[in-house]
Amino acid sequence: MPSPVICWFRQDLRLSDNPAWFAACSSGSPVIPIYILDDQNAKEWKIGEASCVWLHHSLEQLSQNMNGNLLCMTGKADRIIPDLIQRYGVKKIFWNRCYEPWRVNHDKIIKENLLTKNILIEDFNGSLLWEPWEIKKQDGTPYKVFTPYFRKGCLNAPPPREPLRQPKLPTFYPTSEQINKPNDLNLLPKTPRWDTPMMSFWTTGESAAQTALDTFLDKKLSGYKEGRNFPEHDQTSKLSPHLHFGEISPNQIWYKATEYGIKSGHNSDLDCFQSELAWREFSHSLLFYNPHLPTSPLNRKFENFNWADPDQQTLEKWQTGQTGYPIVDAGMRELWATGYMHNRVRMIVASFLIKDLRYHWRIGEDWFWNTLVDANLANNAVSWQWVAGCGADAAPYFRIFNPTTQSEKFDPLKNYIRKWAPDSHTLPPIVDHKKAREAALEAFKAIK
Repeated sequence: MPSPVICWFRQDLRLSDNPAWFAACSSGSPVIPIYILDDQNAKEWKIGEASCVWLHHSLEQLSQNMNGNLLCMTGKADRIIPDLIQRYGVKKIFWNRCYEPWRVNHDKIIKENLLTKNILIEDFNGSLLWEPWEIKKQDGTPYKVFTPYFRKGCLNAPPPREPLRQPKLPTFYPTSEQINKPNDLNLLPKTPRWDTPMMSFWTTGESAAQTALDTFLDKKLSGYKEGRNFPEHDQTSKLSPHLHFGEISPNQIWYKATEYGIKSGHNSDLDCFQSELAWREFSHSLLFYNPHLPTSPLNRKFENFNWADPDQQTLEKWQTGQTGYPIVDAGMRELWATGYMHNRVRMIVASFLIKDLRYHWRIGEDWFWNTLVDANLANNAVSWQWVAGCGADAAPYFRIFNPTTQSEKFDPLKNYIRKWAPDSHTLPPIVDHKKAREAALEAFKAIK
């Protein structure tokens, strides 16, 4: 049997429109498809608990689609890959690029190591519509404001590449590795199995992602621009976890949505949905050019902000949806139950933590990282900084959501609250919103 090639899967757990997989299958060589759980290099940004559960099921689906031939391993990728290459006489490796700072750094280390050994490397864009360096202002600097990024940058750039077809399965190279099944990664929790009720809300994998897209276009795109703000309507696409794990590509979503939106005449709804996809692109661009984004405010004056010292009991009431503010409690309980929260409500609960409790935005960022099935480093960091007022194109700090008026505006019939937190109105509020707002504004004045 001729020497094999490696296809390294990461945030691209699909076989269709996967540039690295397509190239590996087109090479004519036997293929070793691998996935490496690299928590050691990830350090503080190792995958969160809820995302681990999704990853387990997604890897199982991917392996099934390969007739059980996906090689799953755990450890440092910069050690595992050279070992596999040497053991099996591999001459070439394919992967799709990732954009988290730690991955960028370690990809560079792996590349430099392999090139000294004359190993051929082909890497591709399989995760973004436009890579960070492709969308810049006329002066060559990256955008810091979303609207011109989308309107002037993305919409005037060359269109995203069209999706690739799914190739025929290749000849798989036989390996003798001990750890070779998704179950061997130990991604699922031990007892109690809290993940079982959470996953009853979801179906994972490439086929499920395509079905979710079709369902959204058929039933939810019409009226999306307004309906997405009302959590009881369930009019968001809920594609974010599928997109985060790469069960579907942004290119597949962009082209299918564009075709459907134009044919059906839902132009304003399509434009709004495309802008949501572009916000994901914008977040990745910001992270690429500001690698400290998850830990440090882009607006440096916020380094001197007078954050309150967290009270553990109060924090736990926010985390578990016991604040006495029904819309906040409904959102936090939805998150706990499903690993997901409606986007409008994400902004409300984030504002409550940052401005009513005056707790550091990183506390919320860390909680979401561990509890969201769509926890994405770029989106998570950018969104928390946006609410805190310290990020790029951020909402000003003095924009403080009133949870009561937000509830009246976006859940007027209280259907969302009744679904997730019907008892919240009986709980004593953990903070007086009016007094908290005044204290937050005073703290903001001190750094102006």
